[in-house]
Amino acid sequence: MASLRRGGQNSLFVLLLLAVVLISLYQNWAGQPQATVRYTSLSLLPPLVASALLPLRPTAVLGAVSIASVVANYGFLLPVQRTGARMVVIVSIVLAVIVSLLSCWARANREAKLRRVMIARDRLTLLSVATTHIGNTLEVDTTARELAEAAVPRFADLATVDLADPVLRGEEPVADWSGGRPPYALRRVAQQSVLDGAPEAVLELGDAPHCPPDSVPANVLANGEPLRAAAIESAAELATWLCVPPERAGEPWRRHGVHSGIAVPLRARGITLGVAVFLRHRTEAPFDEDDLLMAQEIAARAAVCVDNARSFTREHRTSLALQRSLLPRRLPRLAAVDVATRYLPADSAMGVGGDWFDVIPLSGARVALVVGDVVGHGVYASATMGRLRSTVRTLADIDLPPDELLTHLDDVVIRLRFETEPDESEREAPSGEFGATCLYAVYDPVSRHCTMARAGHPAPALVRPSGEAEFVDLPAGPPLGLGGLPFESTELDLPEESLLALYTNGLVESRGRQDPNRSYNDLRQVLAQPAASLEQLCDSVLKTVLAEQPTDDVALLVARTHKLDASHVATWEIPDDPTAVASARDLATSQLAGWGMADAAFTAELVVSELVTNAIRHADGPIQLRLIRERGLICEVSDSTSTSPHLRRARAFDESGRGLFIVARLTERWGTRHRPGGKTIWAELAP
Repeated sequence: MASLRRGGQNSLFVLLLLAVVLISLYQNWAGQPQATVRYTSLSLLPPLVASALLPLRPTAVLGAVSIASVVANYGFLLPVQRTGARMVVIVSIVLAVIVSLLSCWARANREAKLRRVMIARDRLTLLSVATTHIGNTLEVDTTARELAEAAVPRFADLATVDLADPVLRGEEPVADWSGGRPPYALRRVAQQSVLDGAPEAVLELGDAPHCPPDSVPANVLANGEPLRAAAIESAAELATWLCVPPERAGEPWRRHGVHSGIAVPLRARGITLGVAVFLRHRTEAPFDEDDLLMAQEIAARAAVCVDNARSFTREHRTSLALQRSLLPRRLPRLAAVDVATRYLPADSAMGVGGDWFDVIPLSGARVALVVGDVVGHGVYASATMGRLRSTVRTLADIDLPPDELLTHLDDVVIRLRFETEPDESEREAPSGEFGATCLYAVYDPVSRHCTMARAGHPAPALVRPSGEAEFVDLPAGPPLGLGGLPFESTELDLPEESLLALYTNGLVESRGRQDPNRSYNDLRQVLAQPAASLEQLCDSVLKTVLAEQPTDDVALLVARTHKLDASHVATWEIPDDPTAVASARDLATSQLAGWGMADAAFTAELVVSELVTNAIRHADGPIQLRLIRERGLICEVSDSTSTSPHLRRARAFDESGRGLFIVARLTERWGTRHRPGGKTIWAELAP
């Protein structure tokens, strides 16, 4: 616009000069003295027009030319009868030129003031845009892009933002960049231009040979001071501003005429995070000192937003790493179920939550399926989730029924809430409510019996082999942490190849959904669809049910149940007679031979002998021996008493206490499982 305006003024100046010449020629052509004086007023028009439309200097030049032409005509060339008439004409043109100059000066001052007001308004608008546009998200790269978008085209024609590598990872760079070469590589994370199709590249400063330490961004980073160039005089100089090879800077230099630049460091809390470069090529006016102050103000505001995003990125990654480290990385391979899981963290604005899942092998080839959700987000929620998951595993190891396990877990949550209540002196403490929900299910592949209970958690989905999908009618129970209310369990007999889907509320509940029931219907429909694998089914569930990025964490566990038939299980009733121990050993040995596990016969014979002997000696009533072939071998002896044996080290002259010690040394693990009407002692042999 400025170049067009200057071009129009030049054309008008030439036209007015031509008008002065034509008027002078016309006055000479008139010839008659009376006519000559009559056309004298025409000489006043060009200066007056110039005073209204041209700057002061062209107006003065035009006025001088007009005076010279009038003096030449009326002083020497044209015949005028009276001398006084000559003086009137010359004085009139001189006064007209003076008036035009004064008018032009007044107009120029008024336009200059108006221009300064407009510039001040534009800068205030730019600051307002920068304040509202920069920092709308807590993502480092998005914040840098917002800085470039706010500066172009209101302030510059080309803007680039380079950030240090540690900033992008959420880490804090060193406070001092001085000493020559920057200690970190810079990565170009944002670039904005008024030209369509401007290239956006990722460049490394320090490692790339085309961007030496003496480049403009490196100098700005090293010195910590802004740099302004009122004139960029060569393509090589432009290359040092853009941190590109000289051959890449040649085209923008020749084609677009980049002529002025400003480079300012992005500093927050005394630490340099990166550098922003602003260049002009379409805007004709070069950057001045006021523009430098404006660039520093914008960079200072943007640096605070970048630092906030960096801090959030660090906390978010820490929480996510903590949560992922607390979740199981590898699921056990079990004969009871095939399992696939998914964990999807919430969006960056909400932070990491406390959702978890777990698959816990239990005695007797059974398996526990767990899904839970801790209230809140952040590190506190992740740490609480880890404590609750460890608690559930500990309670599962003692084979508690689901309803009893949730009761104990409820007590643990109450104690945790009491322990983590902040004192008055604490400034930082977990905010919001403290609580959790949990769903705990136990599946027995031998009996196909499934027992489950939930504490304020969404009901699981069950898909039968026929393809019929439904939600299990399971008593909801109160959320964990309320205390005083009982939990109820539900028992089901699942057909073989049934599908269980356990999930957290982040999958089906969202603040943006108008109809909450739609998510449950979508989940039921997608689970009923055949899938090539459980992994593909998990992907289909997330793709179908989640229409957008969730506002809460999502944990999904899908399990397909299997049955251990008679070819994997052998059961015998053992008489309550010491002579039956030998018969139990023979039964176990012959069964292992039929299973092709003769190598484990000797160890299994010792384990069966010790367990049956203890049951006959310390229990009354019927005794049952059961062998289960899963990955390895599971030996179980059940009796009618509820007394649990304990492992102890026998002294030299003790007559008892060595049996369980032998069992513990020969097996991978062993334990006691209580049941209605008695107990079961079990031991697992390595495969």
